[in-house]
Amino acid sequence: MATDYLERILRARVYPVAVETPLDPAPLLSARLGNQLLLKREDAQPIFSFKIRGAYNKMARLDAAARSAGVVAASAGNHAQGVALAARELGCAAVIVMPVTTPRIKIDAVEALGADIVLHGESYDEAEARAREIVAERGCTPVHPYDDPDIIAGQGTIGMEILRQWAGPLHAIFVPIGGGGLMAGIASYVKRLRPEVRMIGVEPEDAAAMKASLDAGERIALDHVGTFADGVAVRRVGEETFRVCREVIDDIVLVDTDAMCAAIKDVFEDTRSILEPAGALSIAGAKAYVAGRRLQGETLVAIASGANMNFDRLRHVSERAEIGEEREAVLAVTIPERPGSLRAFCGVVGARNITEFNYRYADSEQAHVFVGVSVRGREEVATLVGDLQRQGFAALDFSGNEIAKLHVRHMVGGHAPRARDEVLYRFEFPERPGALMRFLDAMSHSWNISLFHYRNHGTDYGRVLIGVQVARKELAAFRRFLDRVGYAYRDESDNPAYRLFLGV
Repeated sequence: MATDYLERILRARVYPVAVETPLDPAPLLSARLGNQLLLKREDAQPIFSFKIRGAYNKMARLDAAARSAGVVAASAGNHAQGVALAARELGCAAVIVMPVTTPRIKIDAVEALGADIVLHGESYDEAEARAREIVAERGCTPVHPYDDPDIIAGQGTIGMEILRQWAGPLHAIFVPIGGGGLMAGIASYVKRLRPEVRMIGVEPEDAAAMKASLDAGERIALDHVGTFADGVAVRRVGEETFRVCREVIDDIVLVDTDAMCAAIKDVFEDTRSILEPAGALSIAGAKAYVAGRRLQGETLVAIASGANMNFDRLRHVSERAEIGEEREAVLAVTIPERPGSLRAFCGVVGARNITEFNYRYADSEQAHVFVGVSVRGREEVATLVGDLQRQGFAALDFSGNEIAKLHVRHMVGGHAPRARDEVLYRFEFPERPGALMRFLDAMSHSWNISLFHYRNHGTDYGRVLIGVQVARKELAAFRRFLDRVGYAYRDESDNPAYRLFLGV
C-alpha cells in the first residue's frame, strides 16, 4: 500500500545536504489565473533540483560494506549530480554512467563533485545497461533515479514540508512525472494526512508514459519520447512507482512544449528565476488545469522541480513562450501577387502587432506569407483567420505545427521545382561530432539530400529537417535505412507548412 511510505518519509535522511525549500507565492500568475498559486522551490536546492533528497536518503541508509564498495548510477542530468554530491558528503566512491551525447556542461558539473564519469551509448537505456554491467563487475551498489523505496521516501519529504508550510485549504498539488518517484513520494504522504487534496501529475504530451500506463492498467513502454523536457523523458515508468501512483494520483494533465516555455517565462516574471523545462512542467499543468475546469478562488501548489537550464536553450524558450501563452499566432497567408495586396492584408490585421513577416516572390499569380501576429487568445486567432478568408486571403493557423515553428519560419522562399520525388523527414540527431556523418555514411548514394535545416537549441539532441529525393520504387528501402540508422524520425512529407513554403 502507498500508506506504507508514511513512516519511511518521516524517517528519511535528507537534511544533511538538502534544504527545506520555501513555498513562495507567484502573485502575477495567481492574479491572471484567479487562484492562489504557490511554488515549492526545489530549484533552490544545492544542485538546483529535488533529486538530492532521494539520492542522499538511499545512500545514507547503505551499510558500511555497501558504502565502501561504492555506488553506480546511470543519468545524464540532475540525478547524476545528486548521487555525486551525496557520495562526496558520505565519503564513498561514485561512478556515473552518462550517454556520449551528454553536453559537456553536465559532465563538468558531475566531475566537479568528485564522481568518476563513464560515457557509454547514445541513450539513457544504453547507459543504464552499462551501469548494470559495472555493478556485476565491481560489486557496487546501484542507485536508481526513481524506482527504489528509499529514493521515493526521500522525495516524499517535499510533501511533508508542503503540509507543514501551508495549513490552510489546499485544492491540489501539481507534480511533474518522469519515472514517477517524485509523485509517488509526495502523494503517499499528502494522501495519508490530507486525503482531500487532489494530486495532479503533469507530463509532456510526447513523453506521457505514466498516463499511458494508468490508462492501460499496466506499465507501457513508449516507442519514442520527446526530449525537450529531458528531466522527465522516460520511456517506461518504474515498477514500484507505478504500483504506488495507481493508488494516489487523482488526474494527469498533458502539456506541450509551448506551454512549458510559457511557464518558464511566467516563473521568471514572478521570481526572476529560470526553471528548466521539466522544472516548469507542473506550472504549465496548473495553468492548463485551471483553464480546463474554469477553477476560481482555490489554493494550488506547483513543484518547481529544477533549474539546470543550458543557457543556449533560452533562445528557443523565448521564441515559443508567446505562442504557449496564446499571445502570438503563427499564420500562413496566401495573397495575390499584385500591387496593393500587402496593404490590404495589413488592413485586415489592423492594430495587431506583427511579430514576424517572411515573404519571397514565388510566381506571378500568388505569394505565400509566413507571419507572426500578437493576439489576446485562441479566440482572436480564429477571428483573424476568418477575417482574412472573408477578404479573399487563404489563411492557415500554424501555431500548433511543429515543423513550421522549428524550421519553416527560418526557410521561407525555398521552393525547389526540380527536386522531384522529394520526401521530408524530421529527425533528432544526437548532439555530438560525427552524428551527421554516420547518417550520410549509411545512406544510399542514389538518394540525394535536397533540403537540410538545423538549429542548435541547447539540448542533447539536435532537431533536423531533411528533404531527400527518393524514387517511389525505393521508398521501402529508404524506410528500412531510417530504422537501421537509429535516429528518431517522423515523416513530414504531407505537412501543409512544407507544401506551402518549401515543397515542389
